[in-house]
Amino acid sequence: MSKIAYICNRYPAVSNTFILREVATLRELGVPVETISVRRPRSGDLLARADHEEHARTKYLMPPRMGELLSAHLAALCSRPRRYLQTLLLACRLSPQGVRARLWQLAYFAEAVMVWQHCRRRGVQHLHAHFAYVASDDALLAAHLGGWSWSFSMHGPPEFYDVRGTRLAAKVERADAVICISDFCRSQLMSLVDEAHWTKLHVVRCGISTTRYARHAARNGSGTGAINVLTVARLAPVKGHAVLLNALAALLARGVNVELTWIGDGPERAVLERRAAQLGVAHRLRMLGAVGQDDIRAEYERADIFCLPSFAEGLPVVLLEAMAMELPVVATHVMAVPELVEHGVSGLLVAPARPDLLADALELLIDAPDERASMGATGRAKVLADHDAARSGCALRSVYRELGVAA
Repeated sequence: MSKIAYICNRYPAVSNTFILREVATLRELGVPVETISVRRPRSGDLLARADHEEHARTKYLMPPRMGELLSAHLAALCSRPRRYLQTLLLACRLSPQGVRARLWQLAYFAEAVMVWQHCRRRGVQHLHAHFAYVASDDALLAAHLGGWSWSFSMHGPPEFYDVRGTRLAAKVERADAVICISDFCRSQLMSLVDEAHWTKLHVVRCGISTTRYARHAARNGSGTGAINVLTVARLAPVKGHAVLLNALAALLARGVNVELTWIGDGPERAVLERRAAQLGVAHRLRMLGAVGQDDIRAEYERADIFCLPSFAEGLPVVLLEAMAMELPVVATHVMAVPELVEHGVSGLLVAPARPDLLADALELLIDAPDERASMGATGRAKVLADHDAARSGCALRSVYRELGVAA
């Protein structure tokens, strides 16, 4: 069986635990997967035992060791000079306009040759990148140099913000397969390329361990008598935390006994802390920072409602985890979220950037414990049916089999 190399911009990382799960699932299914990361994890990324294990077995490109870099390029130039020069020209041809962009593209070429050398030695015959950023550039170029097949997973929404800068259409056209995490994601790619390329766009939905994320006891509750609303997301503007703070202030003004728990860290933390103080809601806000996969289940058990007030989303894995834990969810009606959350059945969907609607939806669930239980059960059934990790892994393996790289 041919080995597959997964290439990521940064791996493992708190923000992409779904990649680690995907790799683990494929290995359990008998697909040999190597992992390559452009950059090393940050200090706060290695929070669980699995993170440390993957860190130890992953090949890192940056910062490069000069001896390794020069050796890889010399080996490629001597063993396949024509391919080496063709790949260099391809890198230049795919570059956006501007001196800075061209320099970056040359850096991707330099990294790609290192990927080629590593994969050649490890017996890899297929490259797969997550996201349409640097890792996909490296995979495209390394596959061209090695004469291998390659694919990438498309998540969004950031990649859709600058389709020219990421050369998204060109990557779809040159890839042998593209894994789309949702119908919405696939539709956006279909709008960029000729119909002849549509057959290579495969929808494979993200999966989680439905045995790991399962409620085994009654809700622990917050211990304060308040309804505990949990949010798991980076503290970044796009996640809409500020809107949720305004909704919390509105609920408290109505006399609703509620508190928020936030898991995640990011550049907006200080801003959000100040905002919470200004609104007078800081005493009802627990900010736990980054929490590893070994410990996050306890917070799902403690919560009564899960809320994700984002302005834009791909298909949030945290929603899958919450629904698998039988939490009713309140989320925004954006992008692929409605493919997961059915309004009024497994949760409530509201327009983004509307704290009034968010507060109304939360209050509706706070006042209806039976409805919370019903939505939680329906949400878990949805995840079991469409988002179990083993099912998603089998779908991915089928795509690789079509490419002739998995038994």
